[in-house]
Amino acid sequence: MQDPLDAYSQVVIRVAATVSPAVASLRVRTPRGEGAGSAVVFTDDGFLLTSAHVVDSGSGRAERPGMGGVVGTAEFADGTHTDVDVIGADPLSDLAVLRARGSTPPPAALGDAATLAVGQLVVAVGNPLGLTGSVTAGVVSALGRSLPTRAGTTVRVIDEVIQTDAALNPGNSGGALVTADCHVVGVNTAVAGIGLGLAVPVNATTRRILAALMRDGRVRRAYLGVASTGAPLPPHLAERFGRRHGVRLAEVVVNSPAGRAGLFADDLVLSVAGQPVATPGDLQRLMTEETIGRPLELTVWRRGALVDVIVVPQELALT
Repeated sequence: MQDPLDAYSQVVIRVAATVSPAVASLRVRTPRGEGAGSAVVFTDDGFLLTSAHVVDSGSGRAERPGMGGVVGTAEFADGTHTDVDVIGADPLSDLAVLRARGSTPPPAALGDAATLAVGQLVVAVGNPLGLTGSVTAGVVSALGRSLPTRAGTTVRVIDEVIQTDAALNPGNSGGALVTADCHVVGVNTAVAGIGLGLAVPVNATTRRILAALMRDGRVRRAYLGVASTGAPLPPHLAERFGRRHGVRLAEVVVNSPAGRAGLFADDLVLSVAGQPVATPGDLQRLMTEETIGRPLELTVWRRGALVDVIVVPQELALT
């Protein structure tokens, strides 16, 4: 019978051998100075994934190559070096995409963080404190955490953030959080405290963001102009709609799409375009590129009555 510690070691060894070659030690030059972190090759043609704050230019976004862009160097565990360009960065998801000018090792496989369970073994691969190719292991400590992000005056919350006790230190940002089957399910992004790390999940939303960054160099989002909070539904509405919560508008910005449409503070939003919303995150997730300029019907509870309001979101401008 195999010793459990030996079995554990074999899993970590296999993950390290499979994924470490695709994880680079990253150094970038920005208008703010030099930054450092990690990056992961995730396509056969040399695209790398990292954290937006690693390539932050100081203006809340990374400039594109050819426009005074951020240029850096990626070094892999086998000693390979290549210059990289920042193709696009999205500070509101803390994700960025780089493109290698030279050859890269084979890519790591992306997984789906939606399959994770609390207590599941995960391995963090990165370059803490500049130590290339470091591997640590731990478990998923919690799921569903939130991480505030900012771009200029715009504040957003990243949902479904992964909490892990795998040791993370400065330089791990942009590195890979990997499952036992060698799939990257998170991008290490922050050290929250001693023995506590956070990672942006790799999921369907992440994949759409990466596709937009690769295609356009930026992510377009819709803007309503509201601040919201979760709120319980009155009992008769909870019974009618089969759920207990909606989204209360705490603030409606004057002359915003929501303000022009006739939404008001204290409105309780029940659905958007027929989709139920129970948390501010539900509302946020619906504000995608596809909804920019498209009339959306919001059903709200206002002063004892159900009211339908048509809102046309505009594109969110990062200032």
